[in-house]
Amino acid sequence: MPYVNTKVILDKANKEYYAVPAFNINNLEFLQAILDGAVAENAPVIIETSEGAIKYAGNGDPYLGAEIFVEMVRRYAERLPIPVSLHLDHGKRLEYIMAAIKAGYGSVMIDASDKPFEENMAITKKIVEIAHAAGVSVEAELGTLAGIEDNVQSAESILVNPEEAEQFVKETGVDFLAPAIGTSHGAFKFKGEPKLDIERLKEVKKRTGIPLVLHGASSVPQDMVELANRYGAKLEGVKGVPSDLLVETVKGGINKVNTDTDLRISFLAGLRKYLVENPAQFDPRKYLGEGKKYVTEVVRARLRLLGASGKA
Repeated sequence: MPYVNTKVILDKANKEYYAVPAFNINNLEFLQAILDGAVAENAPVIIETSEGAIKYAGNGDPYLGAEIFVEMVRRYAERLPIPVSLHLDHGKRLEYIMAAIKAGYGSVMIDASDKPFEENMAITKKIVEIAHAAGVSVEAELGTLAGIEDNVQSAESILVNPEEAEQFVKETGVDFLAPAIGTSHGAFKFKGEPKLDIERLKEVKKRTGIPLVLHGASSVPQDMVELANRYGAKLEGVKGVPSDLLVETVKGGINKVNTDTDLRISFLAGLRKYLVENPAQFDPRKYLGEGKKYVTEVVRARLRLLGASGKA
């Protein structure tokens, strides 16, 4: 199928009441592993890159990095039987947002959630005007998530105001909205019992009607954590969003679920295991290939959990 605008994927998910995972990548191996899993599940998939990933791919040049990711994803998508899109996650710097739009990303996120409401709205509206003129859809965020992820950092969560969400969507024309309902970035999401404000989410959905996005949504599978630790990693106290809670968010109106930490940990587990068990091996295709297998399995499980399997 052709490489598509993210709106094509999420409008269908919104209409049919399921969610599509958006998986962050930094390199070719993660892209291959994710696409293998999506094809095996006959599911649509959204590939995401952060500003940091773009900088990494372009060796410091955001325009080169964005072009490399678009070319990689587009070339694979054209040869696959599933819809694939590419999204800029947490766009904060105009240079990176413009690089993604110019290169041909299917969507970009403008993250001005750390700004006052009116300023966030004004910034988002401007990016929507620019992106829509280029045929690119836009995601924005209201409220803030605690935790650290790439260029995103906050000490505390501020939950979304549903009335502000309604106004925000109407005045900006944004295509997707990420409402803060209690998740956090990174591998340390909850100190106590996991809890999300599902009723707040439902109210935002009722008032906006557009596809909603859940950030900070990795589940951090404990079997992968244990495997990585068994082979030398030191991942203590990591905790994600439980699977049953993710299902509740989908029922409440979430259509895009961002996933990064799960993939990193599963890749690390496979890589460490292989290197310990094969100390004489120095072919990167061998040990990176083992990490890919673990990522693919996590991707397949995620697609099934969110109801995206079979929806291609």
